[in-house]
Amino acid sequence: MNSTSIRIPTRRLFVGANALALSAGAVALLGGQDALAAGKPADTKNDIAILNVAVGLEYEGIGAYEIALKSGLLNAQHVVAATQFQDDHRRHNDALIATIRKLGGTPVESRTLAEYAKALKVDQLKNEDDVLDLAARLELGATNAYLGVITAFKDPALGKVAARLAADEAAHFALLNFDLKRPFSRALAFGA
Repeated sequence: MNSTSIRIPTRRLFVGANALALSAGAVALLGGQDALAAGKPADTKNDIAILNVAVGLEYEGIGAYEIALKSGLLNAQHVVAATQFQDDHRRHNDALIATIRKLGGTPVESRTLAEYAKALKVDQLKNEDDVLDLAARLELGATNAYLGVITAFKDPALGKVAARLAADEAAHFALLNFDLKRPFSRALAFGA
């Protein structure tokens, strides 16, 4: 299967045809632009619901890397990378949670590692490449999810915030894909 065609349905909840898009105010808060957010009206109920989906997905990424780190299947170089990628997901999640709270909402809670392990079918991971493949699929799904919300914004500066989050995910995917010795993604392959 071509790695650029992999879709993670749970992450695609962000961008489905009937899905709600993040409001300009929520994305401004997510990007740490409180002053910009204050000047934008927001439908906080919808924003909080979508941000909570994102929080749940970031928790999934954090959990997946925790499982990978505990698996004993990663070499020292990949332990360093997985730790960094997990830290990036924690920073994303912290920003999302702060945004939900600023909007007056309550963030969803993380599931247990056992629940993530079952959902991600980690019992099928037999070697390092299996672990890297799972991580690459999750990172590609996150990239496409964040890219999918960019077009929802009328203010191009707000699209930039979502693009910055997608850039982190795309960098993770590219490095994992490279380590798996897969071909580079074609131009314009992300977000499709």
